Amino acid sequence: MSESPASSLSRRRELGSASARSLLLTVLGEFALPRDEPVWTSTVLDALAQLDVEQRASRQALARTSAEGLLVSERHGRRTAWALTERGRALLSEGTTRIYSFMREPHAWDGRWLVLTVSIPETQRKLRHRLRTQLTWLGLGSPYSGMWISPDVSKSDEVRRVIAELDLEAQSFAWVGPTAGFGDEGQLVEAAWDLADVEKRYLQFLDAFEGRRAGAVRDAFTAQVELVQEWRRFPFLDPDLPRELLDHDWPGPRAAAVFHDRHAQWHRQAQQEWERLQAEASERI
Repeated sequence: MSESPASSLSRRRELGSASARSLLLTVLGEFALPRDEPVWTSTVLDALAQLDVEQRASRQALARTSAEGLLVSERHGRRTAWALTERGRALLSEGTTRIYSFMREPHAWDGRWLVLTVSIPETQRKLRHRLRTQLTWLGLGSPYSGMWISPDVSKSDEVRRVIAELDLEAQSFAWVGPTAGFGDEGQLVEAAWDLADVEKRYLQFLDAFEGRRAGAVRDAFTAQVELVQEWRRFPFLDPDLPRELLDHDWPGPRAAAVFHDRHAQWHRQAQQEWERLQAEASERI
């Protein structure tokens, strides 16, 4: 059963308005990346129009994404197609892997922590921001200024790579091990991550998609893009902590199950709609 206009409007208000560029990247990752073929401008415009993005904003998103080196334009007479660059494919491939593997399976915890300390002066704000962005993407949390932690010690190599790329080896120190048996790990977790906000977002995701159905092909396309658009935020927000560090029934696994189930339900029809948009664009003079 498809949604009524009123419920669709209400749902989109609840989910918030995504930027045209963000939606463009989601669409490219879902439909263009697997096919590895150029995409017509009109295909992008029509696809984003189904997501209530105005044509001007869609064109600006294409231009901005191209300026960032993720897309390159190809002229075909009076028409333009867009192809992912090597950098664009790498970015979307990494994001796709992270999105679809996130919280896919429960993992055991051996009680050890990865702890990192990094000393960066307050005056180097851009560097501090780059470090925060990359470590947060890896799932690390910061309970205190200059300290980062994670119960997933397998991320040591990735953390080392980030520190090397930012040329911070001389200002950093890291170690792995269990706690000494005193101190409250729950308080440490609470200080490192805003889990209350993450939980609220999971519940909003479940409210939006757990009962959602898509009957028509076009509905499936819109539903799948919005599903992925919302889910792609969680690997950045949720550190995917082991059960031992969560004090109640965490909604993350339930939300993950809904994501994979709905995506599987809508995938075939969503891909059909994309192929229709591409075919129509190819026939235009």
